Amino acid sequence: MKTLLQDLIKGLWKENPILVLLLGTCPTLATTSSGTNGFAMGIATTCVLCGSNFVISCIAGIVPQKIRIPVYIVVIATFVSVIDMLMQAFAPSTVYNALGIFIPLIVVNCIVLGRAEAFASKHGPLRSIFDGIGMGLGFTLALTLLGALREFLSSGSVFEVKIITPWTTDFLLVSAAPGAFIIVGVILAAKNYFARRAAVKQGKLYIPPAGLDCHSCSICKLEEK
Repeated sequence: MKTLLQDLIKGLWKENPILVLLLGTCPTLATTSSGTNGFAMGIATTCVLCGSNFVISCIAGIVPQKIRIPVYIVVIATFVSVIDMLMQAFAPSTVYNALGIFIPLIVVNCIVLGRAEAFASKHGPLRSIFDGIGMGLGFTLALTLLGALREFLSSGSVFEVKIITPWTTDFLLVSAAPGAFIIVGVILAAKNYFARRAAVKQGKLYIPPAGLDCHSCSICKLEEK
């Protein structure tokens, strides 16, 4: 039970797909123009994660290694098609149209395929479902937070509810993809700052996630040249 709980909560913060692993950046920047759109995209991805993780965990032992990736993609594409049709039938048309092509593109979302290859193919169905739920919820929370922030900074509203009524002109930079990129950078900087500060208080050395430290960056070397 403890292991299942760890599989569930690790995706919320410790291994958050966006804030830690920096996966799924394309839908993150493109579909978070509002809190509603970010939440809808996150829920759709969570459903695909849970379903594909379960099926892949069940068939991993009988799928030849040489064709495992194409098989995984077919499984993921099946769930994406189901979610796409359900959203087209039941989701508000404004939300479905706003997400557009990014619903079918969940098929190639590195979060989904990454969890299939790294986790579901190596663990049992129950743990794979909990891993899918945890990673999906972490993705949903990050998208919803980013969407709500962009919506508020752009038009003074949150979840299409006007908070600052005199605000009549939208701030276009925040509502565009470059604005999302800037806000994600600020959130990552704040997260790393508080993580470093907490480590210092505990007398520990803060080690950034792999690939996000200065040793993985060559900007300084380029500037020196």
